[in-house]
Amino acid sequence: MNLRQLEILRAVIRHRTTVAAADELALSQPAVSNALKTMEAQAGFALFERVNNRLFPTTEAMALYKESEAIFALHAKLENRVRDLRENRSGHLALVATPPLAYSIIPAALSGFLRRRPETRVFFDVRRYEGIIEGVLNRVAELGFALGLTHHPGIAHEVVHTGEMVCVLPLQHPLADRPVISAADLSGLPFIGLERGTRLGEAVRDSFARAGAPFQPTVEVRYCNTACVLAAAGVGAAVVDPFSPRQNGGTGLAVRPFAPTTHAVAYMLWSEAEPLSRLAKAFLNEVRKESALLERTAPHQQHGAGSD
Repeated sequence: MNLRQLEILRAVIRHRTTVAAADELALSQPAVSNALKTMEAQAGFALFERVNNRLFPTTEAMALYKESEAIFALHAKLENRVRDLRENRSGHLALVATPPLAYSIIPAALSGFLRRRPETRVFFDVRRYEGIIEGVLNRVAELGFALGLTHHPGIAHEVVHTGEMVCVLPLQHPLADRPVISAADLSGLPFIGLERGTRLGEAVRDSFARAGAPFQPTVEVRYCNTACVLAAAGVGAAVVDPFSPRQNGGTGLAVRPFAPTTHAVAYMLWSEAEPLSRLAKAFLNEVRKESALLERTAPHQQHGAGSD
């Protein structure tokens, strides 16, 4: 007895008529009747008793019905798995990102992505720029996200967002009422600088040098998020990427455009050694949507090529 025959048998047992079973299975009534005759001939015993145009399953038919439950449960599970794969609803995705993107655009993209794919499992690590490159090249992560990019053989990339560095200040800071903060404005005031040797740290130092303003940080930190926390606490002003002030809603911070313009470009990275999975491509689309939303909510920023 094959699966199709079992399916017909089960439908007739549920409905007790060949007409109703035929409707459920999108078959003709004669096709169902003929299938029952064939099954009974093959089995060598009756499967139904016919009473007043209704079919009542025999003990043997009910035994087959119960034994086939596991088969059809497994079949349904397999069909669900195929659908999940087709719609990218299940699987495993590994991501790495630098802190500015890990705490801003990636969580928002992950939220919608996983809400539609509850069976998907994600590994998400936060690393410095060098760790992103290493993770992608070594296939520890399928996708990496970083501010700024130096050419690396074997790594493909796409710009996900282009913005500009901003100045963050305590709400009561004497410069907080200015529409734009320049490097010269910050001279002689408490200032939180980014660590020397980091991509963003060097970009800010270069901006001060271009403006002919002294770079004299009161406090030096590694991450922009740390600078934002200190600025909100009243330690001083800082120049950071446009993503970090959005963490926790930017509570306690005044955020202003910074001059001279210092570009901050966010990149999506992946290995050229293997094609992206359908799941990874779906996540990249989510990131693109969040990037577009970010563009609409940051009207003061202009586009440009950039550095981290």
